Amino acid sequence: MKIRIVSVGRIKEKFMQDGIKEYSKRLSRYCNLEIIEVEDEKAPENLSDKEMEQIKNKEGEKLLSKIPANSFIISLEIQGKQLSSEELSEKIESLMVEGINDITFIIGGSLGLSKEISQKSSFKLSFSKMTFPHQLMRMILLEQIYRGFRIMKGEPYHK
Repeated sequence: MKIRIVSVGRIKEKFMQDGIKEYSKRLSRYCNLEIIEVEDEKAPENLSDKEMEQIKNKEGEKLLSKIPANSFIISLEIQGKQLSSEELSEKIESLMVEGINDITFIIGGSLGLSKEISQKSSFKLSFSKMTFPHQLMRMILLEQIYRGFRIMKGEPYHK
Protein backbone atom coordinates (compact mmCIF):
# COMPACT_ATOMS: atom_id res chain seq x y z
CA MET A 1 0.00 0.00 0.00
CA LYS A 2 1.29 3.43 -0.99
CA ILE A 3 0.20 6.31 1.24
CA ARG A 4 1.09 9.80 0.09
CA ILE A 5 0.51 13.03 1.96
CA VAL A 6 0.64 16.14 -0.20
CA SER A 7 0.62 19.29 1.89
CA VAL A 8 1.04 23.02 1.53
CA GLY A 9 3.93 24.50 3.50
CA ARG A 10 7.05 23.35 5.25
CA ILE A 11 7.41 22.07 8.80
CA LYS A 12 9.64 24.57 10.60
CA GLU A 13 9.37 23.59 14.26
CA LYS A 14 11.78 20.87 15.38
CA PHE A 15 9.26 19.23 17.73
CA MET A 16 6.80 18.86 14.81
CA GLN A 17 9.54 17.50 12.55
CA ASP A 18 10.43 14.97 15.26
CA GLY A 19 6.81 13.84 15.69
CA ILE A 20 6.30 13.48 11.94
CA LYS A 21 9.57 11.57 11.65
CA GLU A 22 8.50 9.20 14.46
CA TYR A 23 5.10 8.39 12.94
CA SER A 24 6.66 8.04 9.49
CA LYS A 25 9.09 5.49 10.93
CA ARG A 26 6.28 3.59 12.67
CA LEU A 27 4.20 3.54 9.47
CA SER A 28 7.06 2.03 7.45
CA ARG A 29 6.01 -1.41 8.83
CA TYR A 30 2.59 -1.10 7.20
CA CYS A 31 2.90 0.97 4.03
CA ASN A 32 5.17 2.84 1.69
CA LEU A 33 4.82 6.45 2.90
CA GLU A 34 5.69 9.54 0.89
CA ILE A 35 5.32 13.09 2.17
CA ILE A 36 5.37 15.84 -0.43
CA GLU A 37 5.43 19.53 0.46
CA VAL A 38 4.51 22.31 -1.92
CA GLU A 39 5.34 25.94 -1.28
CA ASP A 40 2.55 28.03 0.14
CA GLU A 41 1.52 31.28 -1.50
CA LYS A 42 2.11 34.46 0.43
CA ALA A 43 -1.22 35.67 1.79
CA PRO A 44 -1.25 39.20 3.21
CA GLU A 45 -3.93 40.27 5.70
CA ASN A 46 -7.34 41.54 4.55
CA LEU A 47 -7.60 39.64 1.27
CA SER A 48 -10.70 39.97 -0.86
CA ASP A 49 -12.69 36.84 -1.64
CA LYS A 50 -11.33 36.92 -5.20
CA GLU A 51 -7.72 37.15 -3.95
CA MET A 52 -8.32 34.23 -1.56
CA GLU A 53 -9.67 32.11 -4.42
CA GLN A 54 -6.64 33.00 -6.57
CA ILE A 55 -4.25 31.90 -3.82
CA LYS A 56 -6.17 28.66 -3.22
CA ASN A 57 -6.16 27.98 -6.96
CA LYS A 58 -2.38 28.51 -7.23
CA GLU A 59 -1.76 26.20 -4.28
CA GLY A 60 -4.28 23.73 -5.72
CA GLU A 61 -2.39 23.56 -9.03
CA LYS A 62 0.83 22.79 -7.15
CA LEU A 63 -0.87 20.09 -5.06
CA LEU A 64 -2.56 18.44 -8.04
CA SER A 65 0.72 18.32 -9.97
CA LYS A 66 2.10 15.96 -7.29
CA ILE A 67 -0.71 13.39 -7.45
CA PRO A 68 -0.47 10.39 -9.79
CA ALA A 69 -3.49 9.77 -12.03
CA ASN A 70 -4.27 6.38 -10.42
CA SER A 71 -4.29 7.60 -6.81
CA PHE A 72 -7.42 7.61 -4.63
CA ILE A 73 -7.62 11.19 -3.34
CA ILE A 74 -8.75 11.97 0.19
CA SER A 75 -8.92 15.69 0.87
CA LEU A 76 -8.96 17.05 4.41
CA GLU A 77 -11.83 19.54 4.56
CA ILE A 78 -13.89 20.99 7.39
CA GLN A 79 -17.04 20.14 5.41
CA GLY A 80 -15.92 16.53 4.92
CA LYS A 81 -17.19 13.41 6.66
CA GLN A 82 -16.07 12.91 10.24
CA LEU A 83 -14.94 9.37 11.04
CA SER A 84 -13.88 7.64 14.22
CA SER A 85 -10.42 6.04 14.26
CA GLU A 86 -12.06 2.67 13.71
CA GLU A 87 -14.06 3.99 10.74
CA LEU A 88 -10.94 5.49 9.14
CA SER A 89 -9.23 2.14 9.58
CA GLU A 90 -12.21 0.41 7.93
CA LYS A 91 -12.14 2.96 5.07
CA ILE A 92 -8.46 2.31 4.33
CA GLU A 93 -8.96 -1.45 4.64
CA SER A 94 -11.98 -1.42 2.31
CA LEU A 95 -9.98 0.52 -0.29
CA MET A 96 -7.25 -2.13 -0.07
CA VAL A 97 -9.84 -4.91 -0.51
CA GLU A 98 -11.18 -3.07 -3.59
CA GLY A 99 -7.67 -3.24 -5.05
CA ILE A 100 -6.78 0.39 -4.46
CA ASN A 101 -3.13 0.45 -3.47
CA ASP A 102 -2.35 4.17 -3.82
CA ILE A 103 -3.98 6.75 -1.54
CA THR A 104 -3.16 10.45 -1.48
CA PHE A 105 -4.24 12.62 1.44
CA ILE A 106 -4.27 16.35 0.68
CA ILE A 107 -3.77 19.05 3.31
CA GLY A 108 -4.38 22.60 2.15
CA GLY A 109 -2.82 25.85 3.28
CA SER A 110 -4.12 28.47 5.68
CA LEU A 111 -6.98 29.45 3.33
CA GLY A 112 -8.10 25.89 2.63
CA LEU A 113 -8.36 23.93 -0.62
CA SER A 114 -9.32 25.01 -4.10
CA LYS A 115 -12.67 23.99 -5.57
CA GLU A 116 -10.81 21.92 -8.18
CA ILE A 117 -9.17 19.77 -5.50
CA SER A 118 -12.45 19.30 -3.71
CA GLN A 119 -14.08 18.22 -6.97
CA LYS A 120 -11.27 15.78 -7.84
CA SER A 121 -11.29 14.31 -4.35
CA SER A 122 -12.68 10.78 -4.08
CA PHE A 123 -13.45 11.25 -0.38
CA LYS A 124 -13.64 14.36 1.79
CA LEU A 125 -12.45 13.76 5.36
CA SER A 126 -12.93 16.09 8.32
CA PHE A 127 -11.11 15.72 11.61
CA SER A 128 -13.17 18.42 13.29
CA LYS A 129 -15.22 21.53 12.68
CA MET A 130 -12.24 23.38 14.15
CA THR A 131 -9.39 24.69 12.04
CA PHE A 132 -5.88 23.35 12.70
CA PRO A 133 -2.51 24.59 11.45
CA HIS A 134 -1.50 22.49 8.44
CA GLN A 135 1.77 21.52 10.18
CA LEU A 136 -0.11 20.08 13.17
CA MET A 137 -2.69 18.48 10.87
CA ARG A 138 0.06 16.53 9.14
CA MET A 139 1.17 14.98 12.43
CA ILE A 140 -2.42 14.24 13.50
CA LEU A 141 -3.12 12.60 10.13
CA LEU A 142 0.01 10.43 10.34
CA GLU A 143 -0.93 9.34 13.86
CA GLN A 144 -4.44 8.40 12.74
CA ILE A 145 -3.20 6.45 9.71
CA TYR A 146 -0.78 4.61 12.01
CA ARG A 147 -3.59 3.96 14.51
CA GLY A 148 -5.75 2.72 11.62
CA PHE A 149 -3.19 0.14 10.53
CA ARG A 150 -2.77 -1.02 14.14
CA ILE A 151 -6.56 -1.45 14.39
CA MET A 152 -6.62 -3.40 11.09
CA LYS A 153 -3.94 -5.77 12.39
CA GLY A 154 -5.63 -6.21 15.77
CA GLU A 155 -2.64 -4.67 17.53
CA PRO A 156 -3.13 -2.99 20.93
CA TYR A 157 -2.15 0.65 20.19
CA HIS A 158 -5.69 1.89 19.59
CA LYS A 159 -7.04 1.27 23.10
